Amino acid sequence: MSSWLGPPVPDITPGHWDWSTLSSDSVVELWKAEAQDTKHLWEAESQDVGDSLGKVASNFILGDEARISHPGGGGSDVGQNTGPAPILFPCSEVHAESTERRPLKRKKGPAPKMLGNEVCSVCGDKASGFHYNVLSCEGCKGFFRRSVIKGARYTCHSGGHCPMDTYMRRKCQECRLRKCRQAGMREQCVLSEEQIRLKKLKRQEEEQGQSSAGSPPAPSPPPALPQLSPEQRGMIEKLVAAQQQCNQRSFSDRLRVTPWPLAPDPQSREARQQRFAHFTELAIMSVQEIVDFAKQLPGFLQLSREDQIALLKTSTIEVMLLETSRRYNPGSESITFLKDFSYNRDDFAKAGLQVEFINPIFEFSRAMNELQLNDAEFALLIAISIFSADRPNVQDQLQVERLQHTYVEALHAYVSIHHPNDPLMFPRMLMKLVSLRTLSSVHSEQVFALRLQDKKLPPLLSEIWDVQE
Repeated sequence: MSSWLGPPVPDITPGHWDWSTLSSDSVVELWKAEAQDTKHLWEAESQDVGDSLGKVASNFILGDEARISHPGGGGSDVGQNTGPAPILFPCSEVHAESTERRPLKRKKGPAPKMLGNEVCSVCGDKASGFHYNVLSCEGCKGFFRRSVIKGARYTCHSGGHCPMDTYMRRKCQECRLRKCRQAGMREQCVLSEEQIRLKKLKRQEEEQGQSSAGSPPAPSPPPALPQLSPEQRGMIEKLVAAQQQCNQRSFSDRLRVTPWPLAPDPQSREARQQRFAHFTELAIMSVQEIVDFAKQLPGFLQLSREDQIALLKTSTIEVMLLETSRRYNPGSESITFLKDFSYNRDDFAKAGLQVEFINPIFEFSRAMNELQLNDAEFALLIAISIFSADRPNVQDQLQVERLQHTYVEALHAYVSIHHPNDPLMFPRMLMKLVSLRTLSSVHSEQVFALRLQDKKLPPLLSEIWDVQE
C-alpha cells in the first residue's frame, strides 16, 4: 500500500507468516482493519485540501489523475493504488468549475467557467484560472513563465522569508518564484516561444483544413505553355519552305511522266507496262524530292558522304509513305500525286502492286489523315525519320542521334503549343514512325515480287532499294 494511505501493514509474504497457523478469521480481521484505516485517511486528506484551496479546487482533486476507489462499507474491495502520489491538476491552463465528485475520471469537455471568487494561490489576487497546474492570477502566471524561459536567478534581501501578497510580489522576485513552486507550478508545463509558434501554426492548419474541406478546392493555375526558341522557330520555317520548294519543282516536271493508259483493253500487255512505268516515274520524282529536301536539312551536309548515302537509302521508302499519306483523300479513298493524278486501290493493283502492300499503304494514310497534321509537323517527322542512327552502315551514330534529338525537341515544343489539350498527340506521332518500319519490310517483299514478275525497276530505284538485277 502507498505510504499516504496509512501506516505500513505487516509483510504477509510466505517468508514472514506461517500460513498453517493463520486462520481464515484472522485474515478477514486484518483486511477489515486496513480498509477502515484507508477510509479515515481519505476523509482527512480530502478535508485538508478543501480547507487550503476552497470548495472548487477540492472538486478537481477527483480529476483525471485520481485513480483510487473509495472503499465500500463492509465490502471486500479496497483502494489498490501502489504508485506515487496522484497529480492534483493537469498541466494545461484551465478554469475552475464546481463539479460533482467522481471516483474514477473527470469527464472531458470545454473549459469550465470561473465562479468569480477564486483567489491566486501565490499572491492572493483574483485568480483567472489554472495555470501551470495551479489556480493563479494572470500576473503570477506571466511572472512564472518569464522566469522559466529566461532561466532567471533572483536574490531576496530579507533572508528569503517575505510574506507574499499583491504588494510584496513586486518587491521580492525570489520569494515570489519560490511561492509559485511551493504552490505547485511546474516548469515542464511552460512552452517555449518556438513551441508556441508551432502550436499556433498547427492550429491554423487544422482550421484551414476544416474550412477547405467544406468548400471546393481552388482551381490550380494553368501550366505555362512551352515556347519555341528563336533557333527552333527559324529551323521549322526553313523546313517548311524547303518542302514547298521541292514539291513545286516536282509539279513542274509532271508533264514528263508517262501518261496513264486509256486503251480500250486495260488488261493488255502494253497497258500494264504503261501503268507500271507511270508509277515508277512518280516514284523517281518522289525520291528526287526527298534527296533535295534532305540536303537542306540543317546538319545533313555536315555528315560524311557515306553516312548521307546510308541514311537516304534506308529512309527513302518511309519518307515516300509519309508524303503519300499527306495526299490521302478520305472522301474518295484515293491518293493524289502532283495535284492532278488521283489513284485508288484498284489503280495501284493495275500498276502491278500486290494487295498485301496496297492495303497497308491506304490504312496508314487513313490513320495519318486522322491526326490532321500541318506542313510543319510533317516536315519535322520526315527529318526525324531521316536522322535515324540505327540505320545499317551508319558510321557516326552519335552525331546522327544528336541531330535527330534537335528535331525531336522542336516537334515536342511545337506540338505542345498547337495541341495544348491533347497531351498524347506527340507520342502518337512518334508511334507512326514505328509503323513505318513495318511498312518498310512489307515494301521489301513487294520489290522481290516485282522481280519474280520480270518487271525491271529504273536504275535509280534499283540502287536506292538495293535491287540486284
